[in-house]
Amino acid sequence: MIDPVTRLRMADDFMRRLAAALRGAQLYAPGHPLVQRAFDGLNESLTGLLAELPSVAIGIIGQEIVVGDTPLPRAAESMGEMIRRLKSLGIERIVFDRGVTPDELATLALTIAHPERRPGQDGPGVEAADPLAVLAGLKHIRVGRIEVGGVVEKSAADVATIRRLYADASAVAGSVWEMAKTEGTPDPKAARALVDSLAQAVSANRTALIALTALKNYDNYTFTHMVNVSILTMSQARALGIEGTMLRELGLAALMHDIGKVRTPTEILNKPDKLTDSEFAIMRMHVVDGAEILRRTPEMPAIAPVIAFEHHLRLDGTGYPFGVSRAGLNLGTMLCSIADVYDAMRSQRSYQQAFPSDRILEVMKRNDGQQFDQHLVRRFTQLLGIFPPGNLVRLDTGALAVVLAVHAPDPSKPRVRIIGLSTRDRLDAPYDVNLWETPTDGAGPKAVMASLDPAEFGVDPLIYL
Repeated sequence: MIDPVTRLRMADDFMRRLAAALRGAQLYAPGHPLVQRAFDGLNESLTGLLAELPSVAIGIIGQEIVVGDTPLPRAAESMGEMIRRLKSLGIERIVFDRGVTPDELATLALTIAHPERRPGQDGPGVEAADPLAVLAGLKHIRVGRIEVGGVVEKSAADVATIRRLYADASAVAGSVWEMAKTEGTPDPKAARALVDSLAQAVSANRTALIALTALKNYDNYTFTHMVNVSILTMSQARALGIEGTMLRELGLAALMHDIGKVRTPTEILNKPDKLTDSEFAIMRMHVVDGAEILRRTPEMPAIAPVIAFEHHLRLDGTGYPFGVSRAGLNLGTMLCSIADVYDAMRSQRSYQQAFPSDRILEVMKRNDGQQFDQHLVRRFTQLLGIFPPGNLVRLDTGALAVVLAVHAPDPSKPRVRIIGLSTRDRLDAPYDVNLWETPTDGAGPKAVMASLDPAEFGVDPLIYL
């Protein structure tokens, strides 16, 4: 498996060759040697990527380009003309599947370069052709648009990309943690690259990414928790309208919120039983240690040490560090705290059973808003739902279903895909139901009764999203 740095280099090379092929096709006749050379280079670069991946997806979000799960830095500076040309044709996404041929690549480049040309012509055509119709005929290349909150054209490759991104993110979080433990400070460049990738995915396919945060490897709780809190914090921030640099700074701060635990003795950090008072006093020091580490780390946003220091404080003055008084908490702190508590409570560890989402959200609403800002908790509930996307659930009819989407006006009634009429069978043709639309006096399911453990039923919910 190629490492993230090599993947970034290969993705950048591929996009530059695609831009060169489009420029050549615009300037010269299709049979010109320079055009053929550019097409050959594009094919060679794509072949290298597809040797490692079943498909390669290009997404254009604003003025940014992401290849697979890899955002390209400063793409707008060197590829702005290509971005404008693709957007003018209504193309925001291109997927290359394994098996793509040189002829298909040439058709793609020539059609984008000269959308008025009909296939087989050597020059611009007199009568305009529909470029999207031409491209729709390519067997191994798919084009589409991207909507806010999700991609219009989805496939198994999208979910595979999100899975790979999540696995890579957890691995990078582990290396960032280990560097902080051995060198005294984390690697800011690796952390920023990781958050850039997560931020792109939050923008492009938030539903699948949030679903993955619930399907984690508990053996790596520390690292998956870092990634999950970053994803959930950025998802909340984006729902509040926060974008760009600020979104990434919040994601980076959330990723680093627990970094002070690198100084916590391992026997306390991994103790399977309840901590003693003296051990808990040592554990509480991680907020102070984290703030100090992040203040000394170059290229770390100013908000990062603030969130590390404050993320266990509560609005009513409880929490820790003890004796710290705040007239109010930073918005980033409150978003990160909600994500931190939610992910910690739903995680099964040696000393704690996982709690279902409805119980966690009820805990966060208690005390009449004294601990958490109830407006933000309500927004969080509308974002994830009582039963978040990707959850395997049992309906009131006994049917087995996967939650597809949240209905914000009533988060307890999501859109679901019914995959079995009971927990023991599977349907050959699953079908969707909007629970908020089902009449109370009619037939069919009306409510979710309980979340289920997918491992118990041999179901991978992500394949149904």
